Amino acid sequence: MAHVVVTGAAGFIGSHLCERLLAEGATVVGIDAFIPYYPRPLKERNLAGLLASPRFVFHEADLRSAELVPLLENAEFVFHTAAMAGLLKSWQQFDDYMTCNVLATQRLLAAAVEAQVGHFLHCSTSSVYGRFATGDENSLLAPVSPYGITKLAAEQLCRAYGEKDGLPFTILRLFSVYGPRQRPDMGYNIFIRKLLARETIVIDGDGADSRSNTYIADCVEGLLLAARHPDQSVGETFNIGGGEEVNVLQVLALLEELSGLKAITTHGPQRPGDQRRTVANIAKARTLLGYNPQTKIVDGLAAQLAWQRAQPTI
Repeated sequence: MAHVVVTGAAGFIGSHLCERLLAEGATVVGIDAFIPYYPRPLKERNLAGLLASPRFVFHEADLRSAELVPLLENAEFVFHTAAMAGLLKSWQQFDDYMTCNVLATQRLLAAAVEAQVGHFLHCSTSSVYGRFATGDENSLLAPVSPYGITKLAAEQLCRAYGEKDGLPFTILRLFSVYGPRQRPDMGYNIFIRKLLARETIVIDGDGADSRSNTYIADCVEGLLLAARHPDQSVGETFNIGGGEEVNVLQVLALLEELSGLKAITTHGPQRPGDQRRTVANIAKARTLLGYNPQTKIVDGLAAQLAWQRAQPTI
């Protein structure tokens, strides 16, 4: 990979992806808008190591308004990881989700066509499936949150530009990514932060909601495999997830064991739009791309716990 563009480069997934690309010898152009929902100091911390590389160029630019074609010139690959993420806020801040996830994706796709990008890899989400995400990529798409709806719309835009202009694209539906640098609004970050601070953890609902979590390194590997195998991935959609299903109560028990601390918990109402169960069916990615997640949930949680413990502020 000689020349790669990564949107959302200062974010959780984007910064890890940029690090891996640089380690493999690529020249990387990173784009990020520092949208307020993700604290700027955390994003700047994510970028610090990347900026030390002479093969990394960073542009602070908002995909909704910036001139994008010059940023994509000569790009062999564009990894579109930027998005307005999170379920709960999407009910109150729909304009932000619509513009960040739909308008921004449309503008980026149009620019990719004009710049003649070699391969556009779009990061989507298991939320497009709805309350239960347990089947393969041909399962019914029935998102139950504005976030999921905007991400499904972004997928459809990829298909539209692929059909209209011949843009080579791949859609990657990510399942509950976790690990070091996880966003501070995400569940495991909150659990660990409050556990270490001896604060009360609010469990939404009964705690039986389950996820087949994806450790960040396994997620990045899935993205790179899709780029390495265009003969198998262009025009296709893949689930990218981990191999172990655990529920909220099981995760808290693991964190107690790993930390040596007892969690203080209480139960609150179920969040609107939350998924009840996700189990990534990765048979297609395994067969066509050779995707094989390696990280067990206990090892991934241990790594995230160690990272959060080491941070001066989270």
